[in-house]
Amino acid sequence: MVVVAIVGILAIALGFEYGSWMGGYKVEKQFKELHTDLMQARIQAMERKRNFFVTLASTSYDVYEDTSPAPDGNGTLEVAADTRRLPNKTFETGKTIAWNGGATVEFTSRGLSSTQKTICSSTGIDADYNCIIISQTRINLGKLTNPGGACNATNCVAK
Repeated sequence: MVVVAIVGILAIALGFEYGSWMGGYKVEKQFKELHTDLMQARIQAMERKRNFFVTLASTSYDVYEDTSPAPDGNGTLEVAADTRRLPNKTFETGKTIAWNGGATVEFTSRGLSSTQKTICSSTGIDADYNCIIISQTRINLGKLTNPGGACNATNCVAK
């Protein structure tokens, strides 16, 4: 009886730990995918010598290539006219993300970001990677020092 009780208690405790671990894993997976898509947009901007834009919403994002007016675009995002390269990628976790510096990331034809931006998980879940810092020349994955706290570069430590 005692052994069965101990095994039952351990199973319940591990079940809660597993749920927490899976939540962190899902957030980390989403941020790694977003980081990959941002890097891909930056590389394509340099390859095609055109501006690329990543528009951020609370639970999804899109990637656009500046193609309007043809052939080289005009350097501004025109959602109706520019080519959507990655349509509405939704975060599987169903949790929202937060960012500072505006809802659009622009990569110039030289692959440089026009503004500094920080993108964070607003879930409060502690994951190994739960924020991204975008500077003019770099895109770094990081970890929030205060999960659920302010979404800014000082709260996100690049890894």
